[in-house]
Amino acid sequence: MSRVLILGGTAEARELAAALVADGLEVTSSLAGRVAQALPSEGEVRIGGFGGPDALTWWLAEHGMTAVVDATHPFAHRISAAAATACRARALPLTRLERPGWKEAPGDRWHRVADLAEAAATVERLGRRVLLTTGRQDIGAFAAVSDAWFLIRAISLPDPPLPIDHEILLDRGPYTCEAELELLDRHRIDLLVTKDSGGDSTAPKLQAARERGTAVVMVTRPTGPDVPTVASVAEVVERIRALPSED
Repeated sequence: MSRVLILGGTAEARELAAALVADGLEVTSSLAGRVAQALPSEGEVRIGGFGGPDALTWWLAEHGMTAVVDATHPFAHRISAAAATACRARALPLTRLERPGWKEAPGDRWHRVADLAEAAATVERLGRRVLLTTGRQDIGAFAAVSDAWFLIRAISLPDPPLPIDHEILLDRGPYTCEAELELLDRHRIDLLVTKDSGGDSTAPKLQAARERGTAVVMVTRPTGPDVPTVASVAEVVERIRALPSED
Protein backbone atom coordinates (compact mmCIF):
# COMPACT_ATOMS: atom_id res chain seq x y z
CA MET A 1 0.00 0.00 0.00
CA SER A 2 1.42 3.38 -1.05
CA ARG A 3 1.51 6.00 1.68
CA VAL A 4 1.49 9.55 0.41
CA LEU A 5 2.23 12.71 2.35
CA ILE A 6 0.57 15.80 0.89
CA LEU A 7 2.00 19.09 2.08
CA GLY A 8 -1.23 21.00 1.78
CA GLY A 9 -3.23 24.06 2.65
CA THR A 10 -4.47 24.76 -0.88
CA ALA A 11 -7.61 23.87 -2.79
CA GLU A 12 -5.50 21.71 -5.10
CA ALA A 13 -4.16 19.77 -2.10
CA ARG A 14 -7.69 19.02 -0.90
CA GLU A 15 -8.74 17.90 -4.38
CA LEU A 16 -5.67 15.68 -4.63
CA ALA A 17 -6.30 14.08 -1.22
CA ALA A 18 -9.83 13.17 -2.27
CA ALA A 19 -8.60 11.67 -5.56
CA LEU A 20 -5.89 9.57 -3.92
CA VAL A 21 -8.15 8.33 -1.14
CA ALA A 22 -10.68 7.31 -3.81
CA ASP A 23 -7.83 5.36 -5.43
CA GLY A 24 -7.44 3.42 -2.19
CA LEU A 25 -4.17 5.00 -1.05
CA GLU A 26 -3.22 5.95 2.48
CA VAL A 27 -3.01 9.73 2.50
CA THR A 28 -1.82 12.15 5.16
CA SER A 29 -2.31 15.85 4.54
CA SER A 30 -0.04 18.14 6.53
CA LEU A 31 -1.24 21.68 7.28
CA ALA A 32 0.93 24.37 8.79
CA GLY A 33 -1.86 25.43 11.16
CA ARG A 34 -1.68 29.12 10.27
CA VAL A 35 -5.40 29.28 9.49
CA ALA A 36 -7.66 28.86 12.51
CA GLN A 37 -10.46 27.12 10.61
CA ALA A 38 -8.89 25.00 7.90
CA LEU A 39 -11.21 23.42 5.34
CA PRO A 40 -11.67 19.64 5.74
CA SER A 41 -9.60 17.19 3.71
CA GLU A 42 -9.98 13.48 2.89
CA GLY A 43 -7.69 11.01 4.64
CA GLU A 44 -5.63 11.69 7.74
CA VAL A 45 -4.77 15.29 8.62
CA ARG A 46 -1.89 16.53 10.77
CA ILE A 47 -1.57 20.11 11.95
CA GLY A 48 1.69 21.94 12.57
CA GLY A 49 5.16 22.21 11.11
CA PHE A 50 7.84 19.53 11.11
CA GLY A 51 10.72 21.56 12.54
CA GLY A 52 13.02 21.62 9.53
CA PRO A 53 14.31 19.16 6.94
CA ASP A 54 15.98 16.79 9.43
CA ALA A 55 12.77 16.40 11.43
CA LEU A 56 10.78 15.91 8.24
CA THR A 57 13.26 13.24 7.11
CA TRP A 58 12.73 11.39 10.40
CA TRP A 59 8.94 11.75 10.14
CA LEU A 60 8.87 10.29 6.63
CA ALA A 61 10.85 7.25 7.78
CA GLU A 62 8.86 6.82 11.01
CA HIS A 63 5.53 6.82 9.15
CA GLY A 64 6.64 4.70 6.20
CA MET A 65 5.83 7.24 3.52
CA THR A 66 6.49 6.12 -0.04
CA ALA A 67 5.87 9.44 -1.86
CA VAL A 68 5.49 13.12 -1.11
CA VAL A 69 3.49 15.79 -2.94
CA ASP A 70 4.28 19.42 -2.23
CA ALA A 71 0.96 21.15 -2.86
CA THR A 72 1.64 24.14 -0.64
CA HIS A 73 1.05 27.78 -1.52
CA PRO A 74 3.42 29.10 -4.21
CA PHE A 75 5.03 31.37 -1.60
CA ALA A 76 5.58 28.65 1.06
CA HIS A 77 9.23 28.38 0.07
CA ARG A 78 10.58 27.09 3.41
CA ILE A 79 8.54 23.90 3.53
CA SER A 80 9.18 23.34 -0.18
CA ALA A 81 12.93 23.52 0.41
CA ALA A 82 12.65 21.23 3.45
CA ALA A 83 10.64 18.69 1.43
CA ALA A 84 13.23 18.62 -1.33
CA THR A 85 16.03 18.02 1.18
CA ALA A 86 14.13 15.34 3.11
CA CYS A 87 13.04 13.45 0.01
CA ARG A 88 16.60 13.39 -1.30
CA ALA A 89 17.77 12.00 2.02
CA ARG A 90 15.10 9.29 1.97
CA ALA A 91 15.29 8.66 -1.81
CA LEU A 92 11.54 9.28 -2.01
CA PRO A 93 9.73 10.55 -5.12
CA LEU A 94 8.66 14.18 -4.70
CA THR A 95 6.22 15.99 -6.97
CA ARG A 96 5.46 19.69 -6.80
CA LEU A 97 1.82 20.55 -7.57
CA GLU A 98 1.80 24.26 -8.36
CA ARG A 99 -0.98 26.25 -9.98
CA PRO A 100 0.15 28.52 -12.83
CA GLY A 101 0.72 32.17 -12.03
CA TRP A 102 -1.56 34.94 -13.25
CA LYS A 103 -1.01 36.55 -16.65
CA GLU A 104 -1.42 40.21 -17.47
CA ALA A 105 -4.28 41.10 -19.80
CA PRO A 106 -4.94 44.20 -21.90
CA GLY A 107 -5.90 47.07 -19.64
CA ASP A 108 -3.95 45.83 -16.62
CA ARG A 109 -1.75 48.32 -14.76
CA TRP A 110 0.59 45.89 -13.01
CA HIS A 111 3.80 46.82 -11.22
CA ARG A 112 5.78 43.63 -10.65
CA VAL A 113 8.07 43.66 -7.62
CA ALA A 114 10.58 41.16 -6.28
CA ASP A 115 9.48 41.02 -2.65
CA LEU A 116 7.33 42.56 0.07
CA ALA A 117 9.84 45.29 0.91
CA GLU A 118 9.72 46.52 -2.69
CA ALA A 119 5.94 46.25 -2.60
CA ALA A 120 5.79 48.53 0.44
CA ALA A 121 8.09 51.05 -1.23
CA THR A 122 5.89 50.97 -4.33
CA VAL A 123 2.76 51.64 -2.25
CA GLU A 124 4.36 54.84 -0.99
CA ARG A 125 4.66 56.02 -4.62
CA LEU A 126 1.38 54.82 -6.10
CA GLY A 127 -1.48 54.55 -3.64
CA ARG A 128 -3.45 56.24 -0.89
CA ARG A 129 -6.27 53.72 -0.40
CA VAL A 130 -4.93 50.20 -0.66
CA LEU A 131 -6.55 46.77 -0.78
CA LEU A 132 -3.89 44.50 0.74
CA THR A 133 -4.27 40.75 0.06
CA THR A 134 -0.79 39.35 0.69
CA GLY A 135 -1.74 37.07 3.60
CA ARG A 136 -1.91 37.72 7.31
CA GLN A 137 1.74 36.88 8.04
CA ASP A 138 3.13 39.49 5.66
CA ILE A 139 1.31 42.62 6.80
CA GLY A 140 4.25 43.75 8.92
CA ALA A 141 6.15 44.65 5.75
CA PHE A 142 3.71 47.56 5.32
CA ALA A 143 3.65 48.74 8.94
CA ALA A 144 5.95 51.69 8.27
CA VAL A 145 3.83 53.05 5.39
CA SER A 146 2.23 56.06 7.06
CA ASP A 147 0.66 57.97 4.16
CA ALA A 148 -1.80 55.33 2.96
CA TRP A 149 -4.95 53.68 4.31
CA PHE A 150 -5.08 49.87 4.06
CA LEU A 151 -8.03 47.53 3.76
CA ILE A 152 -6.40 44.30 4.94
CA ARG A 153 -8.25 41.24 3.70
CA ALA A 154 -7.29 37.92 5.24
CA ILE A 155 -8.83 34.61 6.27
CA SER A 156 -7.89 35.10 9.92
CA LEU A 157 -6.57 37.97 12.01
CA PRO A 158 -3.19 39.23 10.76
CA ASP A 159 -0.06 39.20 12.84
CA PRO A 160 1.25 42.54 14.15
CA PRO A 161 2.76 44.99 13.49
CA LEU A 162 0.09 46.54 11.28
CA PRO A 163 -0.08 49.82 9.35
CA ILE A 164 -1.21 52.75 11.47
CA ASP A 165 -4.24 53.52 9.31
CA HIS A 166 -6.10 50.33 8.42
CA GLU A 167 -9.27 48.29 8.51
CA ILE A 168 -9.39 44.48 8.68
CA LEU A 169 -11.78 42.46 6.55
CA LEU A 170 -11.93 38.75 7.43
CA ASP A 171 -13.11 36.87 4.36
CA ARG A 172 -12.38 33.76 2.33
CA GLY A 173 -12.80 33.15 -1.40
CA PRO A 174 -13.97 32.23 -3.90
CA TYR A 175 -14.91 35.77 -4.92
CA THR A 176 -16.88 37.19 -7.83
CA CYS A 177 -15.98 40.13 -10.03
CA GLU A 178 -19.22 41.88 -9.11
CA ALA A 179 -18.46 41.67 -5.40
CA GLU A 180 -14.86 42.81 -5.94
CA LEU A 181 -16.03 45.80 -7.98
CA GLU A 182 -18.40 46.76 -5.17
CA LEU A 183 -15.57 46.45 -2.65
CA LEU A 184 -13.24 48.67 -4.68
CA ASP A 185 -15.95 51.27 -5.13
CA ARG A 186 -17.19 51.26 -1.55
CA HIS A 187 -13.70 51.79 -0.12
CA ARG A 188 -12.47 54.04 -2.95
CA ILE A 189 -9.50 51.72 -3.55
CA ASP A 190 -6.82 53.13 -5.85
CA LEU A 191 -4.22 50.37 -5.43
CA LEU A 192 -4.33 46.58 -5.06
CA VAL A 193 -1.36 44.77 -3.52
CA THR A 194 -1.20 41.00 -3.92
CA LYS A 195 1.08 38.05 -4.50
CA ASP A 196 1.20 36.08 -7.74
CA SER A 197 -0.62 33.17 -6.13
CA GLY A 198 -2.52 32.11 -9.24
CA GLY A 199 -5.78 30.22 -9.26
CA ASP A 200 -9.40 31.09 -10.02
CA SER A 201 -10.66 31.60 -6.48
CA THR A 202 -9.10 35.03 -5.94
CA ALA A 203 -8.53 36.09 -9.56
CA PRO A 204 -11.71 38.24 -9.75
CA LYS A 205 -9.94 41.03 -7.84
CA LEU A 206 -7.60 41.38 -10.83
CA GLN A 207 -10.51 41.57 -13.25
CA ALA A 208 -12.16 44.19 -11.05
CA ALA A 209 -8.94 46.22 -10.90
CA ARG A 210 -8.70 46.03 -14.70
CA GLU A 211 -12.27 47.27 -15.15
CA ARG A 212 -11.74 50.17 -12.74
CA GLY A 213 -8.27 51.05 -14.04
CA THR A 214 -6.85 50.38 -10.56
CA ALA A 215 -3.10 49.86 -10.32
CA VAL A 216 -1.84 46.50 -9.04
CA VAL A 217 1.39 45.76 -7.18
CA MET A 218 2.18 42.11 -7.94
CA VAL A 219 4.79 40.31 -5.82
CA THR A 220 6.73 37.81 -7.92
CA ARG A 221 6.92 34.18 -6.79
CA PRO A 222 10.13 33.01 -5.15
CA THR A 223 12.24 30.48 -7.01
CA GLY A 224 11.60 27.02 -5.62
CA PRO A 225 13.78 23.90 -5.50
CA ASP A 226 14.46 22.00 -8.71
CA VAL A 227 11.92 19.17 -8.43
CA PRO A 228 9.42 17.64 -10.90
CA THR A 229 6.53 20.11 -11.11
CA VAL A 230 3.05 19.70 -12.58
CA ALA A 231 0.07 22.05 -12.77
CA SER A 232 -2.91 19.71 -12.29
CA VAL A 233 -4.22 17.16 -9.84
CA ALA A 234 -4.70 14.67 -12.67
CA GLU A 235 -0.97 14.78 -13.49
CA VAL A 236 -0.06 14.04 -9.88
CA VAL A 237 -2.48 11.13 -9.73
CA GLU A 238 -0.89 9.67 -12.86
CA ARG A 239 2.58 9.97 -11.35
CA ILE A 240 1.50 8.32 -8.10
CA ARG A 241 -0.24 5.49 -9.95
CA ALA A 242 2.96 4.83 -11.90
CA LEU A 243 5.02 4.29 -8.74
CA PRO A 244 5.83 0.73 -7.63
CA SER A 245 3.24 -0.39 -5.07
CA GLU A 246 4.19 -1.64 -1.60
CA ASP A 247 2.26 -4.38 0.18
